[in-house]
Amino acid sequence: MPFELRIALRYLTARRKQAFISVISAISILGVSVGVMALMIALGLMTGLQGEIRSRILGTTAHLSIFPSQGGDFEDYRQVVASVRRMPRVLGTAPAFYSKGLLTSATGSAVATLKGIRPSEERTVTELGSQVEPEGGFEALEVPGEALPPILLGHDLAVTLGVAAGDVVTVTSPRGRLSPMGVLPRVAKLRVAGTARTGLYEFDSAWAYVPLETAQRLFGDGEQATLVEVRVDDIYAVRDLARDLLARLGEGYITTDWIQMNASLFSALWLEKTVIAITIGLIVMVAALNIVATLILMVMEKHKDIAILVSMGASRGAITRIFVLQGTVIGAVGTLAGGVLGWAVCRLFDHYRLIRVPVDVYQIAYVPFELVPLDAAVVVVGALLTCFLATIHPARGAARLDPAEALRYE
Repeated sequence: MPFELRIALRYLTARRKQAFISVISAISILGVSVGVMALMIALGLMTGLQGEIRSRILGTTAHLSIFPSQGGDFEDYRQVVASVRRMPRVLGTAPAFYSKGLLTSATGSAVATLKGIRPSEERTVTELGSQVEPEGGFEALEVPGEALPPILLGHDLAVTLGVAAGDVVTVTSPRGRLSPMGVLPRVAKLRVAGTARTGLYEFDSAWAYVPLETAQRLFGDGEQATLVEVRVDDIYAVRDLARDLLARLGEGYITTDWIQMNASLFSALWLEKTVIAITIGLIVMVAALNIVATLILMVMEKHKDIAILVSMGASRGAITRIFVLQGTVIGAVGTLAGGVLGWAVCRLFDHYRLIRVPVDVYQIAYVPFELVPLDAAVVVVGALLTCFLATIHPARGAARLDPAEALRYE
């Protein structure tokens, strides 16, 4: 072991005459530990929140959507679906018909977004089929076998209406029909086939799903679709794939993707993560100031030892390294302890789902913790670098100490 490291470790060992300095060193270690732990927990919280919201959104909506550039509904959606399905890197395509409607039951009413789908094709672009309760409710939309067409309601929407599987709801379409008495709204009765629990409050409280043909009959003017949804193999390459799709389809089409549709949400989450990281990172800065104070007190306490070492032939660089190593050891121990505790707390909070959030704001009921190795590495390296930089000024001050002046009155 180099003698500089041996002396640095010895100075950190508690003795009766050094008890105060040892307490300050312990406080410095504690400060670094708390700062690193808090920063890791905060990053794990925000990363987990972003990842959970992203996965649930992508499980409920398509990665990419294709619209007619002139507005209105698709007339040739079948040809578009067939053409896009043959493209490489496309995992699935499905037509969809969107509209707003008023849902009423014997105990309540609500305005909802109705999505007309074909279950066999919808399975290739979203995970809706695995989110439906009871089992078999999703397949009921494929081949309606009853007099009344089936409908799937979001779980919270069903609670609002006070209905369950087998009950009847009335759907009123905003698109009217001509009659001898003028334009009248289209009204249809549908039987609830089940409920869908996506985990996103926005969808569970205001979305319903009906067969594509039912949506066309209620809200359209023929066999049309609002858009064609596409699922791809790389969610971060949707921009490039969109250009390829448009080049294949030719003019008359536009696209939008999940990044564009949720840009404001993820920008807000990213800003929250950045602000929280900077704010909590200041704790590590405060701990680094404690290291500065510890080393300054140590230099004042050990001025005689420093003078003796210099008189015995120790170089100024060796004196500098002694105090740099002392501060670095404090920082390393604190960073290691904080890193371990931060990782353990993230695992504990994620396993027991201890952090609850309002679902109407964050779309999910609890916050999952996901500590990315890159974030953890940045925190550890940043904390070690900050602690190292904090040692430079006191260590250089110790190296400049004049041994003759220090020993004059000893």
